[in-house]
Amino acid sequence: MAFEKDDRVVLHDKHSEYDGETGTITQVVDSMFGESNYTISFEDGQEAGVPEDALELAEGDDADETDEE
Repeated sequence: MAFEKDDRVVLHDKHSEYDGETGTITQVVDSMFGESNYTISFEDGQEAGVPEDALELAEGDDADETDEE
């Protein structure tokens, strides 16, 4: 699942001081290998270079909840 700027996500990285915290994606950088790395802003700082597999969409922020009828 690709994430976009301003998505609310939960970081899962046991080596990060923000492990388990919810933050907002502030930057998406695509690598030459077709993978994206993200910069996540938290209440008291930020984490850069986060791979997609270390992120989970935060509860209540499903992109599928659009009201297009």
